[in-house]
Amino acid sequence: MTTITAQPIWTVPGPRPFPILGRPAMVWRFATDSIGVSRSLFQTYGPVVSLTAGGGTNFYSPLPNCPGTVLTYGSEYVRQVTSQHEIYYKYPLSGRLYSKRDDSKRTEPLKHFGAGLFGVNSLTHRQHRQLLMPAFHKQRIDSYREEIVTITQSVLEQLPINQPTDIAEVMRLLTLRVATKTLFGSDIGEEGGRTTKILQKAFTLEGSVGVALLPFDLPGLPYHHLLNLMAQLDDEMRVLIQRKQASGNDDGDVVSMLIQARDAESGVALTEDELLGHVGAIFAAGHETSANALTWTLFLLSQHPEIAADLLDELQSVLQGEAPTVEQLQQLPLLERVIKESMRVLAPVPWNGRVTSQPTELGGYALPAGTEVFVNIYQTHHMPEVYPEPERFNPKRWEGFEPTMFEYNPFSAGSRICIGAGFAMLTIKIVMAMLLQKYRLQYLAQQRVERCGFIVITPKHGMPMMVHKQDRQFAQGVGGVRGNVREMVQLPA
Repeated sequence: MTTITAQPIWTVPGPRPFPILGRPAMVWRFATDSIGVSRSLFQTYGPVVSLTAGGGTNFYSPLPNCPGTVLTYGSEYVRQVTSQHEIYYKYPLSGRLYSKRDDSKRTEPLKHFGAGLFGVNSLTHRQHRQLLMPAFHKQRIDSYREEIVTITQSVLEQLPINQPTDIAEVMRLLTLRVATKTLFGSDIGEEGGRTTKILQKAFTLEGSVGVALLPFDLPGLPYHHLLNLMAQLDDEMRVLIQRKQASGNDDGDVVSMLIQARDAESGVALTEDELLGHVGAIFAAGHETSANALTWTLFLLSQHPEIAADLLDELQSVLQGEAPTVEQLQQLPLLERVIKESMRVLAPVPWNGRVTSQPTELGGYALPAGTEVFVNIYQTHHMPEVYPEPERFNPKRWEGFEPTMFEYNPFSAGSRICIGAGFAMLTIKIVMAMLLQKYRLQYLAQQRVERCGFIVITPKHGMPMMVHKQDRQFAQGVGGVRGNVREMVQLPA
């Protein structure tokens, strides 16, 4: 979160830097509440705005020269940024830490950590996406149904009845187990669990304030610990990959399939480093997004009893208490609409970050090469001209309504639309269908519901709820919600 000298050609309007604290203070504000800060800026300056007047901020870009940070929203700007993939580049999830990849032998894992499809552009991106596509083909995704059902059943059976439970943590555990099983397979047993825990710790630490403020490889500092974790992760993953390569089998998991993948024309396979990058990125982008989508949807249903009742009627009439088959999921239109509306009103991934590879223009403003551009998915989903009463949770709006991919893009849009979107939706639907038939989750007003995070939006204090056997008493626990989530969605008093 350092600053650079502002370039004189910067014309995008924005607020003046804070006195004394200057641009770093604005970057800090944006990092701590990107939704609230961007909403205020859009109201003041319009749909294309600079984080600070004159530029000079660097939040995400790992490039040595970042002229500034631009925020935007709206279908036309979503289209421009997501369709012009030779102009708007992506970089690894590690963000600015990626620039330290050549600092020493210990920082070499940063070359692929959190990279995957996020870390490649142009022809390389197209080649890698083609290699990954078979692992996310619908037939392959559908084959994971049994594993998702088994894991979900296991987690649901362990929920304590009539006791407060942090549903956010439960959903995180559930999707973590699904990600571990589908990514690594069951053949590696406890080793897979250990590898997954290291992955999760590393990604959590990578996004921490301590690493951002003190990126120095000194014992006792978070960055030093992060490099230790990445080295351990590299060692374990390389052993796993080499073992699967030696077996030559497709064991049904994603790693096995990626090892087998070959370019149709050249026959080229992914290198070991590329495999490491893709597995880590798929893991990070996958389970956290699904966990938060589930948590927010269950919260919204707890505050909308009529919708919850209608959804349970649909689930019970089609499924009769059983887990859904892939075919039955097509017979649950209200479930589909509830999830789509939840991901509209409380978008789990609120931002789509890019960096311009060359000078370009956006909204009539010239953007120098190296400008970091953040498209606000959340704000785009709250445009009243597209979504009347945008803060209202209203699944019925999806009856006969099909916005373009640039108006509704919870999984991004264009050539970089999330490759795992189909798998995420399958997981979310199965979990919702099984959980709601078995239990009623009653919201407990113990904590304020505050949005938190940047790459994904999570409830800062978790989501405490009381777990009841399904008794249809949906009016219990409605109302009394405190916190800035009320700025995002209309809720009962």
